[in-house]
Amino acid sequence: MTKHVFVVLTNAASGKEDAYNDWYTNQHIPDVLAIPGLVAAQRFTLSADQRAAPPHPYKYLALYEIETDDLKGVLATLNERAGTSAMVISDAIDQQRLAWIYTPITERIEAG
Repeated sequence: MTKHVFVVLTNAASGKEDAYNDWYTNQHIPDVLAIPGLVAAQRFTLSADQRAAPPHPYKYLALYEIETDDLKGVLATLNERAGTSAMVISDAIDQQRLAWIYTPITERIEAG
């Protein structure tokens, strides 16, 4: 199986931070992980300490791990389900978002 990382950068819609975080963690991630090939997910929030000065356009990061030899098929299923009862998209998420798939080119390297 080939491993991939699906990187998603998002924000909450104005005034809907609590609803966004509840939906993303408790509904959206389980819906996404119900797709065969998506094996893990983790969410992050932007740290107050940054190397670069603002602006920082996205507050939230989600990393999804994908293991498949049919990435196009996994992405087709993701696209088919998005916005349906199988993957409800909340109005608490800002419509501006970025998402990319990356495939490793090295083994994981640990310090020391």
